[in-house]
Amino acid sequence: MSLAYNYPVSPSPGTLKFLGTAGARFAVARQTRHSGGLLWTLGGCTLWVDPGPGALVRALSSRPRIDPAKVDALLLTHTHLDHVGDATAVVEAMTRGGLSRRGTLLAPRSALEEEPVVFRYAQGFVTRRQVLVAGGRYRLGTDLWVATPLSHDHGVETYGYRLETDGFKAGHVVDTYWMDELPSAYAGVDLLVVNATRLAGHDRRFLHLGLDDAEALSAAIRPRLCVLTHFGMQIPPARARQEAEAISARTGVPTRAARDGWLLDLGEVGPRQMEGPEEVPVPPPGAPRG
Repeated sequence: MSLAYNYPVSPSPGTLKFLGTAGARFAVARQTRHSGGLLWTLGGCTLWVDPGPGALVRALSSRPRIDPAKVDALLLTHTHLDHVGDATAVVEAMTRGGLSRRGTLLAPRSALEEEPVVFRYAQGFVTRRQVLVAGGRYRLGTDLWVATPLSHDHGVETYGYRLETDGFKAGHVVDTYWMDELPSAYAGVDLLVVNATRLAGHDRRFLHLGLDDAEALSAAIRPRLCVLTHFGMQIPPARARQEAEAISARTGVPTRAARDGWLLDLGEVGPRQMEGPEEVPVPPPGAPRG
């Protein structure tokens, strides 16, 4: 006789699709990784973040196929090409060329007015346009909130974001130089996504986080899962996987390297890791890594 226990299973809060994991100009220009951005399905809303060059191609060739006309909102974190190359094309696709006025566009003022990365004619195709500011909080649909806790240090107006819905919180630390405010700004999230473009950060020539910074963030925030993405040429896929495994071992926080086309079921984000292994101290950002 089989002993089976039927425990109640909570429904998954949603999914996160990586349409691309390329970070910075050379990985994008050579398409060593794709640059389509991220697609969140969460809180009854579909949110596309940072559609870089080739984003529409990646969406339409995705399995399962992504229909841009069913995307509810587009979020642009800053004006750099690897984040906004297909932004106008996505707005056109979301709204059937403006024939079906719908959706929300969220972006810094610089991306909408000073250097409009969504062409001005297309900005009128959406129902709502929201200008991102530090400390901002924006409602999408009925069950999803977007927050932009602080302005990042990236040379242009840049905002990371937090997503909050019933029972689930996610944070995405996008392009930035290390800031001591980052751990508190993204504290308490279940899922932490970090743009870890370089092997080591703390080089003001690049204004990007390194894997050492990502490790320090994960160790401080202690999410249920940390996902690394937005890799530059220094971090090919095999190296990314190895580094993620090493960070997991050092911090005790499950850490994975995103890959192009990966669909992450947010219901699979495991139990919160409250404490790391005491025998392995976590180095501060910028310290030599073993």
